[in-house]
Amino acid sequence: MTGTTETTGAGGPLVRVTGVGKSFRGLHALSGVEFEVAEGEILGIIGPNGAGKTTLFNVICGALTPDTGSVALDGRDVTGSAPYKIARAGMVRTFQLMRPFGTMTVLENVSLAAQHERMPAQRLRDRSLDVIERVGLGSYAYRRATELPTAGLKRLELARALAMRPKVLLLDEVLAGLVPAERDPVLDLLADLREKDGTTLLFIEHIMAAVMRLADRVLVLDQGRMLAAGTPHEVTSDPRVIEAYLGEEPVTGDAGEEPTHADS
Repeated sequence: MTGTTETTGAGGPLVRVTGVGKSFRGLHALSGVEFEVAEGEILGIIGPNGAGKTTLFNVICGALTPDTGSVALDGRDVTGSAPYKIARAGMVRTFQLMRPFGTMTVLENVSLAAQHERMPAQRLRDRSLDVIERVGLGSYAYRRATELPTAGLKRLELARALAMRPKVLLLDEVLAGLVPAERDPVLDLLADLREKDGTTLLFIEHIMAAVMRLADRVLVLDQGRMLAAGTPHEVTSDPRVIEAYLGEEPVTGDAGEEPTHADS
């Protein structure tokens, strides 16, 4: 299951990553990574800490320029483009470490993200409030971001991304720091984004029950290289993945359960 993953969309892949490599002072963070993602697909990306997952996101979104290879969005080469240009083209990411504007309200934070599109002030406000309601922060709309608990900050990070109306949404450990009871609503929202909006999702996650529940396919990175790719069942049954990442513990179960392997 190593090598390029395949998609079957009639119009071609929405995202294509080809032969991407990135090194830092001689350390190969990524080597020959390539895969495709079809429109409306959900791709989970897993692997040990230091496997290159966040570096891959940084390359895809323009925060880093790859040493080799290319990234294409909807058939257009966006390799090395500025992050704001890639975001405006429809590929938006969230960050594991949330950094909202703390002195601003939730509404102001989301409105600022939505301002990449020119629109009348009332329309901007209405759209931002709709997004805030959708992520479950309606009661916090006029409160400062610093008043939000961890789960609320995660939702705000997601709301700011959704305000840009992405075609492709990249989520970097969106469940990190959430207690089990807080995870299911987030997973329900992500599934809803695909079903109702047709949003394509790429997500990095350590909680394997969530990966099993949400992902159509899973890409496994190890030491910057693609170790395996396939359906969640194929990947979690692969001896190489078990040895490098999962260990011998089962990975099925409810997404509200704690991670079932040591590297969480």
